[in-house]
Amino acid sequence: MLKAIDQNIPSVNIAEARFPSPFRSGLEYNAPARGTWNIVHTGMLIPEAHQIFVCARGCLRGVILTAAEMNAMDRMSWVSVSENDLYDGTMEQDVIDGVTEILNRMEKRPPCVLLFLSCVHLFAGCDFKMIIERLGEIFPDVHFTDCYMTPTMRKTVTPDCLMRKQLYEPLKAVKKDTKTAAVIGCDRPTDKASELVGLISTAGFKLTDITECKTYGEYLDIAKSSLNITYIPAAKSAGDELEKRFGTKHLYIPLSYGYEEITDCCKRLCGALEIDTPDFSENIAKAEKSLKNALGIIGDTPIAVDYTATPRPLGLCRLLSEHGFNVKRCYADVFTDEEQNDFEVLARKFPDLEIFPTVNVKMRFAADCVQKEKYLAIGQKVAYFCGTDNFVNIVAGGGLYGFEGISKIAELMTDAFYEPKDRRTVIQYKGLGCESCL
Repeated sequence: MLKAIDQNIPSVNIAEARFPSPFRSGLEYNAPARGTWNIVHTGMLIPEAHQIFVCARGCLRGVILTAAEMNAMDRMSWVSVSENDLYDGTMEQDVIDGVTEILNRMEKRPPCVLLFLSCVHLFAGCDFKMIIERLGEIFPDVHFTDCYMTPTMRKTVTPDCLMRKQLYEPLKAVKKDTKTAAVIGCDRPTDKASELVGLISTAGFKLTDITECKTYGEYLDIAKSSLNITYIPAAKSAGDELEKRFGTKHLYIPLSYGYEEITDCCKRLCGALEIDTPDFSENIAKAEKSLKNALGIIGDTPIAVDYTATPRPLGLCRLLSEHGFNVKRCYADVFTDEEQNDFEVLARKFPDLEIFPTVNVKMRFAADCVQKEKYLAIGQKVAYFCGTDNFVNIVAGGGLYGFEGISKIAELMTDAFYEPKDRRTVIQYKGLGCESCL
């Protein structure tokens, strides 16, 4: 017998929430905010590489549309999996034959192929290693990288984390350049005005980043780095893997919004660069001034933050709350261990901060609710859920870092307050920062 769905929007005050998972897992909903990157966008960061997806047609629809929206169909091919492939013993050979046919039809072969298998291949025990080895024998001039479109595994190792790690699999061991550092695992350039980039420049290091690479040769030169830096949690495993493979020192200095943590990360970076730690008092003063100016303009306007805007949503909520902003909502389904201290401080000092999920099926009705207040949103999903056109349009930290990043966020909040966007148009674009045909 059919029953009406309870349309009450789930939420909990942070003082009563459980860390790190405030909500029970169950039937999920995906809000129509498309700015975050998926594995197709990330794979396209390797210049001149070609992606081949091997999966069922229903799954293919999404990845093909992503490539089409990026105007990158010339860098995407696919092999469709049928039901017969699961039990007739030809699964591995079908992949090899399909990829072989695709490459033989190309006028110019790519230097690298990202070959994606899917959930069904894992369920069937497909020998991916053998496939990669055989293809390498058939096409010795092409590097084949094993990649995975396996959303069923996202509760353990997410496809996002795995893709950021495999993004550097084609790199080969080369002689190190002692004056080269690399930012690893980001899908957008790091703000050149940030303390991170500034310190690297001060130390006389060249900074490399896959987001800045124009050719496959430039991409391969990332392996010359003597210091790999990650600051996005999803990229940490990529830095660890390169340290394991090449012995390249990996420094994880997480994106954060606490002055002490930022200072500590900058000190550790200076230590790795073997330079003296500068005085950051002017940087802090600039951040404080930017926050004060923004508060003078935004005033008591309610603010909401979501996890797609930054991997540290609670850290940003704490920063803004402690500087007098009226932060009322945070949208996130789970929190990382790095946020535990911010969680505890907010629960103690700002216990009425409401935590909302984003994937709970009842959130389907959130956008239909008439908001009593006009929100200033930080992130696309919260703009959708709060029904506001006044929002900061960034994902995954937006390439902002450190005290300079705080200053920039304050400025973006002011811009969002003054200049509303057409959220229906803006948030439909897949992969914020990528070219779009829409």
